[in-house]
Amino acid sequence: MANSPQAKKRARQNEKNRKHNASLRSMTRTYMKKVQAKIEAGNYEEAQAAFQAAQPIMDSMINKGIFTKNKVARQKSRMVSKIKALKSA
Repeated sequence: MANSPQAKKRARQNEKNRKHNASLRSMTRTYMKKVQAKIEAGNYEEAQAAFQAAQPIMDSMINKGIFTKNKVARQKSRMVSKIKALKSA
C-alpha cells in the first residue's frame, strides 16, 4: 500500500490510466470484430467500409501506446488479405 503522498497520487493516476486504456483497447477490438464479422458474412463492400472505419482508430492506438505498431500492422495486413480474397471470390 502506498504511504507517501506522491505514491498515493501515482496509484490514483495508474488506476485512472488503466481504466482509460482498457476502454480504448475494448473500443478498438470492437471495430476489429466488426470487420471480421463482415468478412465472415462474405460482403466485400461492407467489409471494405468497416475496414476503412477501423483503420484510423487502430493507427491512433499506436501513438497512445495501447497496441504496438507491429501488432496493428499484422492485424491490418491480415484483414486486407481476407478482404481482397472476398473480392476475387
